[in-house]
Amino acid sequence: MPESPRWLISHKNRVDDARKILAQINPTTVEASVAAIQAPSSDKQSGIGHFFSGKFRFPMLLAFLFAFFNQLSGINAIIYYAPRILKETGLGESAALLSTTGIGLVNLIFTMLGLALIDRYGRRFLMYIGSIGYIVSLSCVALAFFYGLSGLLVPLLLFAFIASHAIGQGAVIWVFISEIFPNSVRAYGNSLGSSTHWVFAALIAGLFPYFNGKYGGGVIFAFFAFMMVLQLLFVWKMMPETKGVSLEDLEKKLVAQDE
Repeated sequence: MPESPRWLISHKNRVDDARKILAQINPTTVEASVAAIQAPSSDKQSGIGHFFSGKFRFPMLLAFLFAFFNQLSGINAIIYYAPRILKETGLGESAALLSTTGIGLVNLIFTMLGLALIDRYGRRFLMYIGSIGYIVSLSCVALAFFYGLSGLLVPLLLFAFIASHAIGQGAVIWVFISEIFPNSVRAYGNSLGSSTHWVFAALIAGLFPYFNGKYGGGVIFAFFAFMMVLQLLFVWKMMPETKGVSLEDLEKKLVAQDE
C-alpha cells in the first residue's frame, strides 16, 4: 500500500513522490490534487475539544447513522447465528453448516464486486442497490418464517441478503466515514463510526437469541426490513455523494450545513 500523498507533501516535502502516487489514482487530476494539498488550510485546530465544538455536527450525524443502520440490518446477528436460523427453517445440522459456508463465499464474492464498483459508480449508487436488496430479501425471509416455508428458500434469501450487504453497506461504510471528516478530526470521526458500529453489533447480537425465542424469526426479520426502509430514506435524503469530490470541497459542503 503506497504512502499517503498528503503526508508526503505536508510532512516530508516529497512532492514528486506524491505525484507518482496521485497518478495511480487519477492521472488527469495530479496537479490539481497537489495544489489542493499545498493550499493553506483555514482550519488549523485539532483535538477532541475541536471535534465536539459543534462545527462537525452534520458529518458526526452521518457517521452515527451510517454505522447504526449497518447493524440494524441484522448483518452480524445473522452471520453469528446463521446455523441456528437455518435449523429453524427445517434444515438439518449438516445442511445448516454447509449453508453457513455458502454465506461466507457469497460475502467474499460480492465484497470484491463492491470494491470494483465503488469508485466507478459512486457510494450512493451502491447504497441504493444494497438498501433495496436488503428490503426485498429481509421481507421475504420474514414471510418465509410467518408462513412456515422450509427447504432451500431461506438459505437462498439469506445469500441474497449477504450479497446486498457486501456490495452496499459492507463496501461503503469505512470508505464513506473516513471521507466525510477533514484531516484535523478524521481520527475522532473514524472512532465515532467504529464505536457506533461495534456497540450496536454487540447489543443486537446479544439480544437476538432472546427476541428470537420470544417473538420468532418472522417478527425479527420484519423489524430488520423496516429499518432498511429507513436506511433507504437516509441515503435518499441525507447521504452526500463523496465520489470524485475533493477533500476541500467536501469539507466546505458539510461544514457549511452547520454554520
